[in-house]
Amino acid sequence: RTLLVGKREIPQSIAIAWLVKYQEAQLTLTNREAAVDKVAEEIEVDIEIVGITAIEDKLQDNVPDTIEKLRAAGIKLWVLTGDKLETAKNIGFSAKVLVDGMTIAEIDKPA
Repeated sequence: RTLLVGKREIPQSIAIAWLVKYQEAQLTLTNREAAVDKVAEEIEVDIEIVGITAIEDKLQDNVPDTIEKLRAAGIKLWVLTGDKLETAKNIGFSAKVLVDGMTIAEIDKPA
C-alpha cells in the first residue's frame, strides 16, 4: 500500500465554493461516485508532494497453515475482495487460499 502526502494553500473563497460543490455531489441521487470524483479532481491540482510511504500488508502468523488445514478438512474456500485482481491473486497465493493447479474463476465487471 502506498500513501502520498501533499499540501496546497487554497484561498478561503475557493475552499468554500469547492466545499459547496462537494457537498452537492455527495447528496446527488444519480452517479454519486462519479460526481464526487469529478469535484475532487477539481481541488486535487497543483499539490506539492511532501512525502511518500509504502507498507506491505503482512499476513498474520499461521494463516497459510490454517488455510491448508481447512482445505484438508474439506472446507470450501472463496476469495471475495475489492482489491485489484493482481493484488487479490498475490494475497491468495501467499495465504494458500489459492494453489497451483486450482481452477480460478474471475468475475469482474467491465471497466
